[in-house]
Amino acid sequence: MLNFLRNLDRRWIFLLMGVAVALPILLRFLPPNEYTLMDKKVFDAIESLPDGSRVLVSFDFDPGSQGELLPMAMAFTRHCGFKKHKIYFMCLWPLGEPFIEDAMEILNSEFEGLEYGENYMSFGYKPGGEAVIKNIIVDWKQLFITDSRKQSLEDIPMTANIKSAKSMDLLVNVCAGDPGAKQWVQYGATPAGLPLVAGCTGVQAPLLYPYIPDPMAGLLAAIKGAAGYEQILLEKYPSLAEPEMIDSMFSTTSAFQRMGPQFVAHLLMLLLIVVGNFIFFLDRKRGASR
Repeated sequence: MLNFLRNLDRRWIFLLMGVAVALPILLRFLPPNEYTLMDKKVFDAIESLPDGSRVLVSFDFDPGSQGELLPMAMAFTRHCGFKKHKIYFMCLWPLGEPFIEDAMEILNSEFEGLEYGENYMSFGYKPGGEAVIKNIIVDWKQLFITDSRKQSLEDIPMTANIKSAKSMDLLVNVCAGDPGAKQWVQYGATPAGLPLVAGCTGVQAPLLYPYIPDPMAGLLAAIKGAAGYEQILLEKYPSLAEPEMIDSMFSTTSAFQRMGPQFVAHLLMLLLIVVGNFIFFLDRKRGASR
């Protein structure tokens, strides 16, 4: 048996990993999941705002990171929708705009009474990175004359009387890199004195933790953070747990469902590491005894 494992073709390991990822998806396996204090802080930052508060949401990611970030982006959108916050969407990444359209479709189809221009709107994509943030903190209409649908901001009730991003009550950023949460901290939240919550990929999280708790009120790190946030939303808003919501295109438990393959794949990796090290030390002991 040891000789078989010692000489095992790596393609079998690749096959095992494929099975470990595929089976939880097919069987809809949901691993144990508990939200963290950090997930709760992100939830509280949005939940504690009075209904109808102004929230600026920036989707700074592209399809390459949507597996990690899209679930939390949709969760942020639904949470703001339940609170009837006025949502101002924008993005600093050119491929982030389609995700804004998806989010607005959720608001339009799932929340009765919410209308474009009255409850949510989109500025779309604006090139320039941190320069965009610097400008909108001073004067919004230096950069944005129309929304993403080419309507004048003066004709949109939500934007007619807003001078700058300082009029917001909260900044929300979902990011995959630069520009992203770091730039929103440096050029947005800090100079404007605004609270910020963010969601990011797993590799970014250690770089953003130093900004917590001020000015960043909370951070969702990768799919685990998104799953914890979804769990809190399900407990607070039970309608999200209805079958049609779970089975929708943008499932209310999409992050939680993606934890299954990750959980099983990580267990398999740990098992392979333990077996490999066991064989290594056993062979070294045998070699020394000779």
